[in-house]
Amino acid sequence: MVARQLDEQIAGRFPVGKRLRVLDVGMGQGTQALRLARAGHQVTGVERDATMISAARARLAGEPEGIRERVRLVQSDGRDTGVHFLPGSFDVVLCHGVLMYVDEPDPLLAGLARMLAPGGLLSLLVRNGDALALRPGLAGDWETALAAFDTSAYLPHSRTDSNGGTPTRLGLDVRADRLSDLTATLAGIGAPLHTWYGVRVCTDTAADGAEIPEDLETLLAVEERAGKTDPYRAVAALLHLCGVRG
Repeated sequence: MVARQLDEQIAGRFPVGKRLRVLDVGMGQGTQALRLARAGHQVTGVERDATMISAARARLAGEPEGIRERVRLVQSDGRDTGVHFLPGSFDVVLCHGVLMYVDEPDPLLAGLARMLAPGGLLSLLVRNGDALALRPGLAGDWETALAAFDTSAYLPHSRTDSNGGTPTRLGLDVRADRLSDLTATLAGIGAPLHTWYGVRVCTDTAADGAEIPEDLETLLAVEERAGKTDPYRAVAALLHLCGVRG
């Protein structure tokens, strides 16, 4: 879903065929970075975890030379972008699944916004702090659901995860963000919110390792529609926010 949403925003903002300069902060194993490089873009991936960046390098090594030449990998913390890159160096900056591990996200976001050229796109994927009670509530974990109304912490170790899997996929307690707070932050750093989507609206309770359903395309169509439609997107497990540099 995130890839579809990101492609929609890129297509609507940049000329067809333009090779974009993309910065992927906290790229993990490089899934989005490689996908965008295959599409012809010049991609720089930043990742501080040695295991993750080794996996990304291994995946990159299996790509054709033309794609390898379009990817640069940097082992570093996402808060140090100013050390490695000049302001305005990128057309698109991705920060997916990173803010949930950062106690004070505002300095990181301000640094990412500075990396954008005018009109550039900032893509954030965060845990939805306005919907933390929904998942444990649907699982009948009333104690966890009640506590979730008054916290910004997502606790994947609660018993709801025995059936639904762990959305962080790392088994760590993480922080969630509220749409209203991030909207204000993006406006304050000069990359105001352009649009936003819900991610995993109907599928967040699917178990880890569940078989891919035969009607996958229909499932994806439902998720894509729900992720753009009120009120469904507001209760998604994750939020995909797209800001534009003024």
